[in-house]
Amino acid sequence: MSAKTTTFFWYELMTTDLNAAAAFYGAVIGWQTRDAGQPGMRYTVFEAAGRGVGGALQLSDVCEPGADVPPAWMGYIKVDDTDAAVESLKAAGGAVHKAPQDIPGIGRFAVVADPQGGAFMLMTPHGPDQPPVPPHTPGHVEWHELYAGDGKTIFDFYASQFGWSKGEALDMGEMGTYQLFAAGGPDAGGIMTKPAWFPRPFWLFYAMVDGSAEAGAARIVEHGGKVMHGPSEVPGGAWIVQATDPQGAMFAIVADRK
Repeated sequence: MSAKTTTFFWYELMTTDLNAAAAFYGAVIGWQTRDAGQPGMRYTVFEAAGRGVGGALQLSDVCEPGADVPPAWMGYIKVDDTDAAVESLKAAGGAVHKAPQDIPGIGRFAVVADPQGGAFMLMTPHGPDQPPVPPHTPGHVEWHELYAGDGKTIFDFYASQFGWSKGEALDMGEMGTYQLFAAGGPDAGGIMTKPAWFPRPFWLFYAMVDGSAEAGAARIVEHGGKVMHGPSEVPGGAWIVQATDPQGAMFAIVADRK
């Protein structure tokens, strides 16, 4: 029996300075921010076109004192049953970093990783689905990119768990093969083997910005971030910039023009 097709629907930043991070992403991507009113913990919601895209929280609110956890973005994959999805993931060789638990009024989630160590979240939301931000809207997360331990072998795991299908395989020369994937619609992202200097596999998320990629890169630098790559044109005519925010979390932007 094949897996139900599903993919990322929420994105969460764990940071060392929540106020500064909210200001940075508001200026760079254009997200509006609001406090979620979560009891016992500050949680900032990022919105685009009046709809939630993701959120941010303070690392010190979720990690043990002294824990060596760097600022990072994590993505949530929507599932019908978090507990069942965790058991399926474990049987397929994945790892569980935080067992399923409830967020009152929000949903049931777990922190997991693929068999090569690429971390992500699973969540079964409570309540009805909310209308998503339309694709190509400024602030929408347009692309999902996995830097895997071995890009050639990891795809089968995600296909078995979430019903993803292969798109075109692009020859990137010395960088290897870039495997496009879809989740019941147009291509949603790509998978490749990580460079040797990346310490661990990880997911990188690309948010759409208004205007040009060059202007987006300038905003990143102006507000204390660091451009690591780009602007670069990618197949299809879009332009990307890969960067780190002032606290060190890696993210990327995409624009329709250079």
